[in-house]
Amino acid sequence: MASSLELPAAPKEQYVQISVSTRHGHLSEASQEKLKAKADKLTRIFDRITSIEIVIDLKNEQHPEVTLEVSAEHKHDFVAHETAERADSLLGAVESAIAKLEQQLRKYKTKVQERHRNPDARRQEITVGDDEEE
Repeated sequence: MASSLELPAAPKEQYVQISVSTRHGHLSEASQEKLKAKADKLTRIFDRITSIEIVIDLKNEQHPEVTLEVSAEHKHDFVAHETAERADSLLGAVESAIAKLEQQLRKYKTKVQERHRNPDARRQEITVGDDEEE
């Protein structure tokens, strides 16, 4: 007598493309992997992220510039820009830019959740906006 075993459903894996590029210089593979690991933490906040691009500009080596661009489903890009001048190091600048993106993603996620909880909220905003124009 054969019994059928049901395997538990595998968790839905979200694959995010993370790219690290540099201008006017080069970062080691270890540094790039460290930056990718930090950027990957953004997927814990917002699960609809499709790609993350980290651009490091080493034109001014004392104060490199970091730009993070996050693309998400049904939304335009989220962007954060930071210089190491405001932070202590390149890693500090990346962490600061990630903190900015976390804030943007949380704000957007809250906004989307509020719309789904109260579908009339959008209609009320449009109605109020139409009255002010007249």
